[in-house]
Amino acid sequence: MQVIRLEALSDNYIFLLYDRTQNIAAVVDPAEAEPVLKQLAELKAELVAIFNTHHHQDHVGGNQQLMQQFPAVTVYGGIEDRGRIPGQQVFLEDNSHIKFANRVAEVIFVPGHTRAHIAYYFPPEVASEPGDLFCGDTLFAGGCGRLFEGTPAQMINSLNKLRSLPDNTRVWCAHEYTLKNLQFALTLDGENADLQKRFDEVKAYRSRGEATIPSLLGVEKRTNPFLRWEQPTLQSAAKSNDPVQTFARIRGMKDKF
Repeated sequence: MQVIRLEALSDNYIFLLYDRTQNIAAVVDPAEAEPVLKQLAELKAELVAIFNTHHHQDHVGGNQQLMQQFPAVTVYGGIEDRGRIPGQQVFLEDNSHIKFANRVAEVIFVPGHTRAHIAYYFPPEVASEPGDLFCGDTLFAGGCGRLFEGTPAQMINSLNKLRSLPDNTRVWCAHEYTLKNLQFALTLDGENADLQKRFDEVKAYRSRGEATIPSLLGVEKRTNPFLRWEQPTLQSAAKSNDPVQTFARIRGMKDKF
């Protein structure tokens, strides 16, 4: 399974999953149809699946046009998003499984950003290779999604599920927010050497116009404040030793950053 990153809107990423053997493709969170159709034409591939993580327009905006071009496509989403995702045909629950390109993905229910958000995790075929996590707007490189329909406790639970995956998991999040996320992280955790190094690397990437996605989960665990709510430095910044309150206060600070 090859993952092709496509740019969309102002800062969205769409991920095209390509099975070279069968010359078929699936797409994760098509914000708009045009970049997907262009890539499919270049590959001369057939689109067979749309994997949506949640119902926001900048994740489902291309669904209907893609369905018109590929009438046999199957649209997947979380069961709690029934009636909110255009064309949804398959209603996935936590621990459901889907198959594409001879790989089987686990569906992880991760409410917080929205009440119905799901993520798709494809474990590696060989243990030494990276797995692939498509997490929508739940986990970002250096950050996490705003809480539009969920609570801090729900979001911590969701992020903890993702945090438990192997360190070499590639994190395919849906926005290029990394530089600003790390700028914020440094205001809380400025003595973190791993974070300082990562910020310098990301700043160099962005100065060259290069993407910072995918990230690696192991890097997130060392540098992302929204995966480190037990750390004394962050609890001190939040003026709380309660994990949920620490997370909530840091998320509130980020909302105003």
